[in-house]
Amino acid sequence: MQMRKKKEVEFRLIDSNEMPPIVIKPHEDGESLVIVLNNYHQVWLSLHRNTIPGIAESLHGKLNDLCDAHLTEQLAWARVENE
Repeated sequence: MQMRKKKEVEFRLIDSNEMPPIVIKPHEDGESLVIVLNNYHQVWLSLHRNTIPGIAESLHGKLNDLCDAHLTEQLAWARVENE
C-alpha cells in the first residue's frame, strides 16, 4: 500500500475590490491548494473569523456527498457498458 503524500496549502493575501473575500483554487502545480484571503474585505473577514473555520465540517460532508454521487454514477455507467 502506497502512503499518500500530505497535500500542501499555500495562503496568499491580496487587496482587490474585484475579488471575493476568500478563494480556494488549485495551485499552479495542479497538486496542492491555494487559499486567497482578500484584505479589501478585512471587516467582513473579521466579523466572520469564527464562522469561516467552522465551515470545514459542513464542507467535508458536502464534498463527500458530491464524490459519492460521482462514483455511483461512474459505477452505473460501467455496469451499462459491461451489459
